[in-house]
Amino acid sequence: MDTQVIEYLHAAQAGDQEAFERLVEPYRRELLLYCYRMLGSLQDAEDALQEAWLRAWRRLETFQHHLSFRAWLYKIVTHICFDVLEKRPRRTLPSTMYPTAHSTEPVSAPVQEPIWLEPLPASWLTDEAGNPEARYLMRESITLAFLVVLHLLPPRQRAVLILRDVLSFRANEVAQLLGLTISAVNSALHRARTTLERQARGDGREMLAALPVDESMRTLLNACVQDWETGNLSRLIARLTDDAILTMPPTPTWYRGREAISTFLVNTLFAHVGDEIGYRLILTHANGQPALAIYRRTSPSGVYRAYLLQVLAIEKASGHIAEATCFLIPDLFPRFGLPSECSS
Repeated sequence: MDTQVIEYLHAAQAGDQEAFERLVEPYRRELLLYCYRMLGSLQDAEDALQEAWLRAWRRLETFQHHLSFRAWLYKIVTHICFDVLEKRPRRTLPSTMYPTAHSTEPVSAPVQEPIWLEPLPASWLTDEAGNPEARYLMRESITLAFLVVLHLLPPRQRAVLILRDVLSFRANEVAQLLGLTISAVNSALHRARTTLERQARGDGREMLAALPVDESMRTLLNACVQDWETGNLSRLIARLTDDAILTMPPTPTWYRGREAISTFLVNTLFAHVGDEIGYRLILTHANGQPALAIYRRTSPSGVYRAYLLQVLAIEKASGHIAEATCFLIPDLFPRFGLPSECSS
């Protein structure tokens, strides 16, 4: 522990709240991301971190140097996450909970209970050289596909996997954080890795990676924007893989396959395009993946209002869209620094 940190620690233990803020601020972003991974919710992550700050302030005199200060904060926030997870159902996406829908069936009513994973704004990620979060993103493990599988794990396995494989804590540190033996940590890590590998192979679909935004992807995204805004549905559908998946939380309805998705879009989102309905789009990012903020106009003279946030997973081999997760939650837009209305 360097001299500056020790000075802040001693001052904070003596009641200096400003020193405490300086002590914990360097860890704020990574702890917030850790809470998001554990809980799958932006608001729950923020609430958990706020509670962690209060507990750390109240218990600062109990800090002991056998743990690093960073590890001590992770210990506090991990147990807060465990408390939250005891009271909440696990979060996921519709394709893991409900059967695929027939394209001609009406869309089901939204499920408003807190069971859906929420998308992660790019502003929550850090990319400083050497930062654990940068390594995490490089390992392509912030995607929605990864989080769906991560949230199949029991909370302790989930924590062990993140702490060991993502944040590079040593086994003995994780054992101290969780009050486990080193052998128990290693066993939990093995079970978690096995589950991830089994689920990734389960339906024959490769876990989709967070691909870099290169020139070919920019071309694809710009073309998708044009297709939406001009109502060129046939060209938009042609950009999907044969077995593409379309999910639409908070509704449990989801579709698999180019034909089913096409039928659904023809009968719903594109049914009156060019007549009353119109769309405007803004490119953004979520979970290390490209995303489209889609604004909808419902009358010829109306304004374009926030409608849905579509997170895309691109298949590397074909360059086509393999998954489109459409969050029909306009309240997410401010989280992504997006306006609630879009001009024509």
